[in-house]
Amino acid sequence: MDNLITQLLFSASITGPICLMLFLGVILKRINLINDNFIEIASKLVFQVTLPAMLFLSIVSADHDFSSSSRLIIYGLIANFLFFLFTTFSTKFVFKNKQDHGVIIQGGFRANTAIIALAYVANAYGDPGVALAAIYVAVTTVLYNIQAVITLTPKEDHSEKQAFGVIIKTLTKNPLIISILLAVICSFLSIPIPEMVTQAGQYFANMTLPLALLCAGGSLNLNSMREEKGSTWFATSYKLILSPIFITLGGILLGFRGLDLGLLFFMSAAPTAAASYVMARAMGGNATLAANIIAQTTVASLITCTLGIFVLSSFGLI
Repeated sequence: MDNLITQLLFSASITGPICLMLFLGVILKRINLINDNFIEIASKLVFQVTLPAMLFLSIVSADHDFSSSSRLIIYGLIANFLFFLFTTFSTKFVFKNKQDHGVIIQGGFRANTAIIALAYVANAYGDPGVALAAIYVAVTTVLYNIQAVITLTPKEDHSEKQAFGVIIKTLTKNPLIISILLAVICSFLSIPIPEMVTQAGQYFANMTLPLALLCAGGSLNLNSMREEKGSTWFATSYKLILSPIFITLGGILLGFRGLDLGLLFFMSAAPTAAASYVMARAMGGNATLAANIIAQTTVASLITCTLGIFVLSSFGLI
């Protein structure tokens, strides 16, 4: 009984702070202490400045041989791609309305790795976990963007050249990918970073997760979850149940344990990325459905992640 309580407390210690920050964001929005304009500007600040700074510093200051994690990264890419294929085929089989296929598929595979999952990893493993997660986030961000463009491009208007252009533009202008690539180069070449720059960057890094989680909470529209329930629940079950089971179980079978397995679980069990709404809207998809999926997976993930942590920690796997 004591062990059961210990495992529950451990699980809650990881998801609890994220839950509280999201809830605080909802409350602050309700009492008009923050508004949509603040959320939009703060989200841009996080995406373009503070989060890149956090990921850059976590890599250059990490005492970790990233080459030893290549097996984990390769597995993550393959597993995510296979799950994308499974989500694509099963969605097209279940739903006959082709117009919403892309949004449902994206909602089922595209995880919020850069904010929610990263917060879970930071709570569970600290700086070493964040450093390794940064590499994982970089490669999956590339994969997610390519898959999103492919699945959201209307087939009747499909132009391979146009789709390729969107992919290149999305990736080359992504601040997260740029900062991580620069950090890897600096780390590989042992380029020293001035102490003054490191300290200034750390100020930005420290505000990343609190600000990002407040914005995520403030942007939640819980009332919207009443609409299009079938499609929303379908994508939610894929994102929060099937994805972590498939990817984590595969990791267990391949022998991943501890930090590596924990990272695989947190990255796959995270809710649907907020970027999926932006992408769906930009490419003419059902933006309302995309918003519903984001809201529902964000709320439900607090429960599913806690349960997942409890199970994995009970068996001594993470």
